[in-house]
Amino acid sequence: MSGISYMTQEGYDKANGELEHMKTKGREEAAREIAEARDKGDLSENAEYHAAKDAQGLLEAKINELEKALANVRIIDASQLDNSTVTILSKVRMKNLKMNKEITYQIVSETEADLKNKKLSVNSPIGKGLLGKAVGEVAEVETPAGIIKFEILEITL
Repeated sequence: MSGISYMTQEGYDKANGELEHMKTKGREEAAREIAEARDKGDLSENAEYHAAKDAQGLLEAKINELEKALANVRIIDASQLDNSTVTILSKVRMKNLKMNKEITYQIVSETEADLKNKKLSVNSPIGKGLLGKAVGEVAEVETPAGIIKFEILEITL
């Protein structure tokens, strides 16, 4: 990730907790698995040892990526935001004009996105298409399935 990313305090705390878990418990577990595999004999033909070393490398890469992401985070205070247009942290109730169906999503940072909980990334096609729109406006969003039109019905924080 390059540049500044925005997160809620809740999202930052969750990511920071995940990072601490990987640095402590994750590293301990990786070291234990390597030690167990090393005790099984010749390292050149020990598949368990090589798998454990690969897993350790992936863990370190995840730690490095998360540290970089958290280094460029700016915490967003919802009380400072305006709900006259769609911004990050906005909850948007909208109507898919093609399917005539209402849906509600919250626009969040990329790291907090979770479709099961109706949280869309600000960098997703729909998130980008909704940014800056006001109630009553129609957002035309280009998706892999074609252009979808959403009418903004309500914006809350």
